[in-house]
Amino acid sequence: YGARSRDVIKAIIATDKYDVKLLSQRWGATSFGFCNDNPEFKDLLDLVVPMPLAQQPDIWAQITVPNEFQAVGRYNIGFTAGMETTLVDGSWVEGMNRMDINFVSSEHSKKAFLNSVYEKRDKQGNVLEQAIQVTKPTEVLFEGANLEKYFAKKVNPNLQLSLSLDSIKESFAYLSVGHWMQGQMGEDRKNLSLLVKAFYETFKNKSKKPSLILKTSQTGASYMDRDEILRKIQTIKDSVKSNNLPNIYLLHGEFTDEEMNELYNHRKVKAMVSLTKGEGFGRPLLEFSLSKKPIIVSGWSGHMDFISPEFSVCIGGELTNVHPSAVQEKMILAESQWFSPHHPEVGHALKDMFENYKNYTDGGKRQAYKSKNEFSWDKMKEVLESRLDAVVYRAKFALTVFQARQIINRGHIKVNGKKVNVGSYSLKENDEIEVRESSKQLATILSSVANKEREVPEYVVVDHKQLTAKYTRVPKMEEIPYPAIMEPNLVVEYYSR
Repeated sequence: YGARSRDVIKAIIATDKYDVKLLSQRWGATSFGFCNDNPEFKDLLDLVVPMPLAQQPDIWAQITVPNEFQAVGRYNIGFTAGMETTLVDGSWVEGMNRMDINFVSSEHSKKAFLNSVYEKRDKQGNVLEQAIQVTKPTEVLFEGANLEKYFAKKVNPNLQLSLSLDSIKESFAYLSVGHWMQGQMGEDRKNLSLLVKAFYETFKNKSKKPSLILKTSQTGASYMDRDEILRKIQTIKDSVKSNNLPNIYLLHGEFTDEEMNELYNHRKVKAMVSLTKGEGFGRPLLEFSLSKKPIIVSGWSGHMDFISPEFSVCIGGELTNVHPSAVQEKMILAESQWFSPHHPEVGHALKDMFENYKNYTDGGKRQAYKSKNEFSWDKMKEVLESRLDAVVYRAKFALTVFQARQIINRGHIKVNGKKVNVGSYSLKENDEIEVRESSKQLATILSSVANKEREVPEYVVVDHKQLTAKYTRVPKMEEIPYPAIMEPNLVVEYYSR
C-alpha cells in the first residue's frame, strides 16, 4: 500500500490540476524518514495535513482495504486489489457502497465482491428484507506492467545478485515469488509449502535434478523472519524419505524493480512456478512473463485475466474450503473457498518441463507477446480513454471528467441511439455519442462547448452544433492530451490500484 499510495500521489500532482493534500494512513511503508531519504518524495511532507480536515475535499481517493473506505469528499473513489478467495467480508461490501465508484484489479476480484451477499439482521436476530451487497459501480482496471522496468534482457554479470545466482551449481532453476503466509502444510495462500514438498518428492533420488529458488519472506526482511522460512523448508525436507534431494535456495528481503528483472532474466532461472490458491491479480506473474520464459501456475483466480492456458502450463484442481489455519479475520473468510491444485499434475508439470524444456520455450515467448501487447501501462491508458466519461470530456460536452460522469449518470447521453447512464461504459470504435434532445440546452454542456481552452483530439469527431460525437478509434498513447507534462504510467497506476 505504501508504493501504491506514492504512485497515486505522483500521478495526481503531475496532472497539475488539483490542490493536493495528504493524510497519513496506517497501511503501507512510507515513513517520514523514507521521504527525507528519497529526494523524489521529500516534497510530499509539505502536503501532509492533520485531521480533522479544514474543509470537505472535492475528490477523495482512498487506497486501503475496503472496510476502511469513508465518503469524505463530494466525489469518492475506492481502490483495492481485491480478494484471493470467492467471498469478501460484509464490512468490505459496506465500504465499497460508501464510495461513488470502486476499482479492482481483475475479473476474479470483481466477481468475489459481487457474489458476496449477506443477510441483514436487526438486534433481535430477525432477517431484514434488504440484503447487504455491492450496489456501487465496481470496475476492473488491470495492473499494467511497466515495460521500461520489466523486459527480456541480458543480465549484467557484475551485479551482486548475478554473482550470487552464478554460484548455484545447477544450470536449471525454477523460481517462485511470493510471501509465505499463515496456514498449515498445503494451506498457505501462495501454497509454497506444497510447492516445496512437491519439488522434493518429484526429484528425489534423481541423478539429474533442477533447483528451486524461493524469493519469499513472511512479514519482513529480518534475520528472524529468514530463519523461520529456513526452518519451514527444513521441516518439509525432513518429512521426505530420502537422502538424495534437490537443492532449494532462499532469496530473502526487499528487491528493487531492477533487481527483480535481473532475477527473472538470469540464465539459470528457466521458468516460474506458482501453485497459488488465489490471486487478486498476480503482478509478479505478469512481470516475469515479459522475460519470455515459461510459467507453471494454478489455473484459477485473478492472473487468469492475462495468463493464457495455450501458452502457459495451467494446473487443474478444484475449489476447496479455506482451512482454519489460513483464516484471517475480515479478510480470508472461513466460509469462502480457494483453489487446491491436483498434486499429480504438479509433479508431472515440473518433471516434464525440466526434461523437455525446449517444448515450452515457444509458449513462453507467446505469453510474453500477449502480456506486452495487452497488459502494459500504455494499453491500460487506452482502456481508460475508451470509457464513455473520458470521451464525453474529450468531446467538450463537459468541463471536467467528473462533470462528464455526472452528466452521464443523470441520463443526458445516448450511445448508438440508446441512453447510457454508466460513466465507465466501454466504447468501441465508431460508436456514436450524442446529447439527448431534452438536454441540449443545459448550461453546463453549452458552456463547456464554448470553452476555448482545449482542443478535441483527432480520434473523436465532433459536431458541436448537433452535440454529437463519434469515437473513431482507440488512441495511441502520444495522442492522449494531458494538461501538463507528466508520467502517463503513474496515471495508470492511480486508476489501477
